[in-house]
Amino acid sequence: MSNSILTIDMITRKALEILENNLVLTRNVNRAYDDSFAVEGAKIGSTLRIRLPDRALVTDGAALQVQDDNEQFTTLTVSNQKHIGVNFTTAELTMQLDDFAERVLKPRISQLASSIDADVANSFRNMYQSVGTPGLTPATSLVLLQAQQKLNEAAAVMSPRYATVNPAANAGLVEGMKGLFNPTDTISKQFKNGMMGMGVLGLDEINMSQSIKQFTTGTRNSTGTTGAAVTAQGSNTIVLAGVGNALTIKAGDVFTVAGCFSVNPQTRESTGSLQQFVVLADVTSSAGGAATVTVSPAMYSASHALATVDTLPGNGAVTTFIGAANSQYPQNLVYHKDAITFATADLLMPQGVDMASRQVHNGISMRIVRQYDINNDRLPCRIDVLYGYSVIRPQMGVRLWG
Repeated sequence: MSNSILTIDMITRKALEILENNLVLTRNVNRAYDDSFAVEGAKIGSTLRIRLPDRALVTDGAALQVQDDNEQFTTLTVSNQKHIGVNFTTAELTMQLDDFAERVLKPRISQLASSIDADVANSFRNMYQSVGTPGLTPATSLVLLQAQQKLNEAAAVMSPRYATVNPAANAGLVEGMKGLFNPTDTISKQFKNGMMGMGVLGLDEINMSQSIKQFTTGTRNSTGTTGAAVTAQGSNTIVLAGVGNALTIKAGDVFTVAGCFSVNPQTRESTGSLQQFVVLADVTSSAGGAATVTVSPAMYSASHALATVDTLPGNGAVTTFIGAANSQYPQNLVYHKDAITFATADLLMPQGVDMASRQVHNGISMRIVRQYDINNDRLPCRIDVLYGYSVIRPQMGVRLWG
């Protein structure tokens, strides 16, 4: 009995299944906005405006106090096109689908998935909440509980929450937490596969990814002061002094300002923890050691509906950066699903080619095109994904420094 010929739609669906199964970080982020991009022939640069929840002040007494809307939004741009090339012959199309997937598709698609995950792992650069000790591999339950504390103080929804860590942190956590209040089946799974697993310390899943990024801090001094008071509500710039002569502050650097505490977004009361700010763009200090940095979150005092700090930073307040100068640290992530959104778009289906197919599953669109190269008697094939990602709610994510 002869084998049936594999069709391009069968191959595309299988490739998409392999891609999704190999995604780690990206698998657990929000993909609810994908339909807005599902249009024929989407082009690189398509942009979606995402509305964020409105916030208002609760007032006392019987008298009505009407407040203006504080509607906020962020944008998501679909600008990343990644593909991987593969040659499969007509002879290979007579194989069983599972054999074809194992021999031809899986080795390549897994690399595509890792590359996408590595892109999304850059989300740490827009997250300001940080826990862990720079230079020390996480290896205790405390550091995960501290990350949960940050999410709770930011009023993040309890579930679903995830952690994605690098191999070193995974090894440290499994060793450090083995048997610690864990059910027998959880311990058994940890022993068998060397992974933390699911349902640990309030996290739906703790997974491991080699795509977790390393961050190199700027050459700036570790401490300094503010060079001016912040006076305007919604300001996203802070003047720093004493950071060193012509030294760098890197996008992704995190620092605190003495006396400036974070607030619970619901009650607007101080959490008792200093607000952490992430630098959004590289800056080089002046010869006198001054620099103006753009930061997240924007600063609103406790009297404002969008409050992020109990009081705006004053002049001369001590600033402290996380991590030593010019040092590299892993940026493991603990996050609620809605912290990051990921969207794919439908790529144009070319005409006049040998084979072409586009399939969508669980918010991921993939296209496969094969053409005959008459000059070299080959059948080159490309597998493409066009996507974008954005940190839409940075307060729902935490960087776990290693």
